[in-house]
Amino acid sequence: MVGSAIVRGLAKKGFENIVTRTSSELDLRNQQAVADFFAEEKPDYVFLAAAKVGGILANNTYRAEFLYDNLIMEANVINSAHEHDVKKLMFLGSSCIYPKMAPQPLREDYLLTGLLEETNEPYAIAKIAGIKLCEAYHDQYGSNFISVMPTNLYGYGDNYDLNNSHVLPALIRKFHQAKEENKQFVEAWGTGSPKREFLFADDLAEACLFLMENYNGRELVNIGTGEDLAIKELTELVAKTTGFEGEIKWDTTKPDGTPRKLMDVSKLHNLGWKHTIELPEGVALAYQDFLQNQEIYTV
Repeated sequence: MVGSAIVRGLAKKGFENIVTRTSSELDLRNQQAVADFFAEEKPDYVFLAAAKVGGILANNTYRAEFLYDNLIMEANVINSAHEHDVKKLMFLGSSCIYPKMAPQPLREDYLLTGLLEETNEPYAIAKIAGIKLCEAYHDQYGSNFISVMPTNLYGYGDNYDLNNSHVLPALIRKFHQAKEENKQFVEAWGTGSPKREFLFADDLAEACLFLMENYNGRELVNIGTGEDLAIKELTELVAKTTGFEGEIKWDTTKPDGTPRKLMDVSKLHNLGWKHTIELPEGVALAYQDFLQNQEIYTV
């Protein structure tokens, strides 16, 4: 989702010499394969958007894979970028790097000031390691490797697998199917009280291109909207967007995750970038994409 959004953003700006690889074409966990790719293609700029990702269930179930796969992918790519004299690299992390009980909104300097949320600790540790790798190559070699931390993302090409998707695409699929099957109710996880921030992936891409052109700092930069809402409100918005008119039931035996994760985006705003796609518009765009591609998304 993120990689394709960045490619769309680059094409929109007139860039043509864009090099991409799918995970089936290049296994980033294979150090030699990554080194061979860099030696052959010799990229000048790298957006490292690849990661093993998922929601609470996937994060908590596949803890070893989430830690190992993400660690090895970022290490291979960042080191190869250094060895092949890449002009600039952008590493994309996640808002889950911040402590579970950090003050809100989450400022960049809150990193490593407290304990992480237990359910996605392996993923968060891997992403923190990626940030520190970029900082270390910057400090030791003067590499222009920057890190950005997106908030929760959604948009075209999202993952709608109910076993390992994030909350927003999972809700879109659940409510759409419930409407199609004339169900009386939809069951949602937790209490609905946690608050979350959501950014449309094409907005993220615009922010990444902006920072690639305008930011060379050692420290990470948050990317988000600076606005959040309760999961209950999000659920009601998705129900309205999909046209589901039944009841919403909350399974309070399921975990809520972190109580709140709102990004402080004042640094990004001060640099000169702000999002343009608000949540109701973005959810409608994502739902239309789901409708047009549901045969692919629901396999």
